[in-house]
Amino acid sequence: MADEGTVRVDLWIWSVRLLKTRSMATTACRAGHVRVNDERAKPATAVKIGDEVRLRHDGRERIVVVQKIVRKRVGAPTAAECLIDKSPPPPPREALVPIGRRDRGAGRPTKRDRRELDRLRALNSTLNPPPGG
Repeated sequence: MADEGTVRVDLWIWSVRLLKTRSMATTACRAGHVRVNDERAKPATAVKIGDEVRLRHDGRERIVVVQKIVRKRVGAPTAAECLIDKSPPPPPREALVPIGRRDRGAGRPTKRDRRELDRLRALNSTLNPPPGG
């Protein structure tokens, strides 16, 4: 760890465990999901102590201020010392309840799945009758 100078933003994001892999951090920068001091950041953008880094990931925005410059991935306790987290709290789990969709590649619905779909369709048709019917 070094406390002086600058480091690439993609390397720093990966080092402080905001994203799992360095390639994910690089891809997020290229896609425009990373901003440093309210400016869109390329992967090689330099960050220094005091910079504000904004990262959009998994439907959530993380806002952190750089406290320490690290060039290698560090453990979670050390990573917490390297930044000040100003992110809004994550949405409650109830807001993230998945809609009844099947996973892609899950295969054909089973007989039980088809029965549940039929039950839902019947319930929907009784609650919302077709117009003119």
